[in-house]
Amino acid sequence: MKPIVHGLVVWFLLAGLIQADQVTLKNGDRITGAIVKKDGATLTIKTEFMGTVTMPWEQVAAIQSDAPLNVVLPSGQTVQSSLQTSEGKVELRETRQAIPPADVVTIRDSAEQASYERLLNPGLADLWAGTATLGFAGTQGNAETKTFTVAMNAARVTNTDKTSLYFSAVKASALIKEVSATTAQAIRAGWGYNHTVSSRLFVNTFNDYEYDRFLDLDLRFVLGGGLGYQVWKAERGRFDLLGGAAYNHEKFGPAAPAVAFSRNSAEAYWGEDWSYRLNSATSLVQGFRMFNNLSEGGEYRVNFDLGANTRIFKWLTWNLGLSDRYLSNPVAGRKNNDVLYTTGIGISFAR
Repeated sequence: MKPIVHGLVVWFLLAGLIQADQVTLKNGDRITGAIVKKDGATLTIKTEFMGTVTMPWEQVAAIQSDAPLNVVLPSGQTVQSSLQTSEGKVELRETRQAIPPADVVTIRDSAEQASYERLLNPGLADLWAGTATLGFAGTQGNAETKTFTVAMNAARVTNTDKTSLYFSAVKASALIKEVSATTAQAIRAGWGYNHTVSSRLFVNTFNDYEYDRFLDLDLRFVLGGGLGYQVWKAERGRFDLLGGAAYNHEKFGPAAPAVAFSRNSAEAYWGEDWSYRLNSATSLVQGFRMFNNLSEGGEYRVNFDLGANTRIFKWLTWNLGLSDRYLSNPVAGRKNNDVLYTTGIGISFAR
């Protein structure tokens, strides 16, 4: 009985090895696993002991897969076929084609192909992902204080565009010696849309809203647009530069005897967006905008936002957000700078 069991174990092990994909590099190294994708100049293979490994496609000397892969040819045609290398060419067994390695545009396994196809024609409610945070803190005793914060960030990314939403708010109050007062009250929200023009260039539009009681700001409405340039992009992050023009409407409501007023201005803006995944659990997102007032020379405002989220479980995260707004010409008696920060346990979602 034991020889039969041992034989079955050996057979299963050999079957696993036979079915595994193999990649041989020009330096002689051989990597065994499951080919995930060839995207641009990089080949990705998932191994049992080394995890996910990436390598330059130009360094691949031979490739073999027993399971069919989705291969994109220079004509744009996608062919499902297993692969092997022979006489310096990549053979597609099912279609009996032999092509130079340079003509292999893309390779995707079934999961990567499904993800790619999902991005082609998604519905408006599809592909949304983001985080939402709710925070509360308070004291009870000689002084009673309550602080409530909420933040939400969401994005929908396809092959050709990106839509993003954000919302953050804080409300704080204190009761000392039977005297109650609101000590902080602010809301910031908006949306943005980027549409790809070329591999690095994209069109950028956005709309921001802001309310800050202690800045005497009843409403700031900003609508703008321009161009963006992708400086750097990798699996771990991205860095973009942006610039354009915007319309800014501000409505201030100072307390008596000051008089409420509104002002409108044209602005030129420039800035950058940066995102980076530190590790499998923690990601950073940062944005900066400088708005120069074209209607009143010398006046300007600055927006700076920084966010971090750490995944605790698949859907549970610890989030930190910081939002800084600088205004060179605030209402008389008010400070130029206002910072809003939120932190707490949140949820992540994806559709």
